Amino acid sequence: MNRSLLALLVGTLMLVAAACGGASTGAPTPASTSAPSAASVTTASPTAAATAAGAAAASTPFGSGTPVPLPSTPTTVLPAGSVRLAIVADQSTASYAAREQLATFSFPTDAIGKTGNVSGSIALDPKGAIVPDISKIAVDLTSLKSDQSMRDRFIQHSTLDTSTYPNAVFVPTAVQGLAAPVPTSGQSSFKLLGNLTVHGVTKAVTWDVTATFSAQDVKGTATTTVTFEDFGMSPPKAGPVLSVQDSLKLSLDFVATRQSS
Repeated sequence: MNRSLLALLVGTLMLVAAACGGASTGAPTPASTSAPSAASVTTASPTAAATAAGAAAASTPFGSGTPVPLPSTPTTVLPAGSVRLAIVADQSTASYAAREQLATFSFPTDAIGKTGNVSGSIALDPKGAIVPDISKIAVDLTSLKSDQSMRDRFIQHSTLDTSTYPNAVFVPTAVQGLAAPVPTSGQSSFKLLGNLTVHGVTKAVTWDVTATFSAQDVKGTATTTVTFEDFGMSPPKAGPVLSVQDSLKLSLDFVATRQSS
């Protein structure tokens, strides 16, 4: 072969090798046996990076992605003489009630959404004070259902933004009007004070509670009233919904097992 032609071929091959990342000095390694580095994945695949970030955020109650239930077992030892009331998920229901005006009715009606995905507990010491490290209740907002699937989809995506804020979390701080220690019989009405976080915003709220006590469990209902504005949201308005009042009634019908130290 003509030497000038051979030199031209060699030069062309070298340019191709350089464009592909350089020539290999040893036996080629199959691509399937070489795992990409974290840096290469982040640079080459924004989707993979976003997925990894979402998974990390989901490890906290307000991360994006799959709702994060609270653990059913406390990580802190119950102080001596205290009582822990642990929510029974399949026997407890959280709900909202909003007064709305529909185009199809000449009078306002109540939109009601419910979920049974409630977890957490409240612990009280012998003097009736909240044990903070064990007291927290979470509600999975992604599972809220009303009698209208269209309403549910709108509230999930445009009002609550549950893809980013999947849970509502209540952290109690004090109890008013309940005898100490926690009764083992009878009925009592009292107030439960604490901080409620919804849509990434935390507000102090007071629940009115009526409960029936036994040595095994506590059953009752807790209610409070908040506004959409309290938590940085606007009342939903779409389709046949002409208007929704800003005030929102929240309820928790609960059964809680009793655990004493």
